[in-house]
Amino acid sequence: MGFFARLREDLATAKRRDPAARSKVEVLLGYSGMHALWMHRLTHALWLRPGLRLPARLLSQFARFLTGVEIHPGAVIGRRVFIDHGMGVVIGETARVGDDVLIYHGVTLGGVGPVAGNRHPIVESDVLLGAGAKLLGPIVIGRGSAVGANAVVLQDAPPHSLVTGVPATHRPRVARER
Repeated sequence: MGFFARLREDLATAKRRDPAARSKVEVLLGYSGMHALWMHRLTHALWLRPGLRLPARLLSQFARFLTGVEIHPGAVIGRRVFIDHGMGVVIGETARVGDDVLIYHGVTLGGVGPVAGNRHPIVESDVLLGAGAKLLGPIVIGRGSAVGANAVVLQDAPPHSLVTGVPATHRPRVARER
């Protein structure tokens, strides 16, 4: 997918996900979550090139300063991801986020200790991560799940789960009619 096609897709995603988005120009100029994702694409590309990991990290820290969203350059982020009110979002190095994921402010996809290898969550596609949710360790949040605000998730959740509480538990998610 080309640069401009991806940009159009991102702007359409923000308009679809945020009822407060009045125009694509407003999203383009004023949505820090989008800016963080765009910077992440650049830093991730640098991260994958030999010898460019330090510049990738430095640029990602600059993006964090500008946006309030910290995404490690090693994280893998899918398409049509939307970070709404992004302040305080942290996505760790080995985290993977699928397509069509909605992330609210204060969400952490973090590790639980200084271990080598995969140490951050995998969030499959079509997942909603509520404000302040903390997903910690090498866990998997299944496709179509919703994680409630301020949940502390320490275990895998199967597809189509509603995950709530401290520590979080899961139950089947009931589909809402639109």
